[in-house]
Amino acid sequence: MAQQQISLPAKLINGGVAGLVGVTCVFPIDLAKTRLQNQRGSQRVYKNMMDCLIKTVRSEGYFGMYRGAAVNLTLVTPEKAIKLAANDFFRQRLSRGELKLSVFQEMLAGCGAGMCQVIVTTPMEMLKIQLQDAGRLAAQQRKLPVLHTVKLGTASSVLNCSKVSAIQIAQELFRTKGIQGLYKGLAATLMRDIPFSVVYFPLFAHINKLGKASEDDNVPFYWSFISGCVAGCTAAVAVSPCDVVKTRLQSLNKSANEETYNGVADCIRKIMRKEGPTAFLKGAGCRALVIAPLFGIAQVVYFIGVGEFLLGQTPFNLYSV
Repeated sequence: MAQQQISLPAKLINGGVAGLVGVTCVFPIDLAKTRLQNQRGSQRVYKNMMDCLIKTVRSEGYFGMYRGAAVNLTLVTPEKAIKLAANDFFRQRLSRGELKLSVFQEMLAGCGAGMCQVIVTTPMEMLKIQLQDAGRLAAQQRKLPVLHTVKLGTASSVLNCSKVSAIQIAQELFRTKGIQGLYKGLAATLMRDIPFSVVYFPLFAHINKLGKASEDDNVPFYWSFISGCVAGCTAAVAVSPCDVVKTRLQSLNKSANEETYNGVADCIRKIMRKEGPTAFLKGAGCRALVIAPLFGIAQVVYFIGVGEFLLGQTPFNLYSV
């Protein structure tokens, strides 16, 4: 079987457009997820996702739900482009002209995609979390004393994330910590994103194939959306404990009574001891509600083939492999 070569530039464009559309639709839920995950037992500001969104609108206005969206929308283009295009690239390399990939090969392709994406994901999440969590800290400040600033390096280097932009946070982190400051929580991000991709991409491929009436037919867009939602929701819940650990490690600002963590193992140990195992599922429902439509929308936009259209090429779907 002669195998059609993928166009990497087209796939990168598709991934970028898919990420932009998806994130714009679900960002407020992602903000609620971050704030719920950062809550500690005795310092709860929000009861659930709806309570968080209502209180956010009341105290910060409608656009408060999009705090941190600018940095996410800026970096989600390369992040989703790398993730989706890398998976296609590895799937093609591993197929070697075969009609279909084994589940193990699909998992390897997903693993490769997860490893590639953290180059952009880690600094994107690092900056986004500071901006998203600022509202929760401000709400706590009205109830409790809050250490609303964070020391990044030296005693004189203090940053108040509720009054600065993502660019200022990035500049301060780079000045005091160097490039590693933007990659704080890298291990936790790898621990989350690699298993997510290992679960998501093979599951999506198999569910998506069920939408074919015959081998020669294309999968309808609505079935790709459903497949992305189901696979995304499943993978998101599966790695939710890793996401909680990553969020805690990447949150620079702490209130007066909140724990600080020295790495992944220390974070897991302290959460387990002080908050119990259920704390690892904080925000799991929100994360599922974010990831399911995000990847459903992303896969549909990706398969439309915007990149191929712009480059005058014919769309090529590797999930038929």
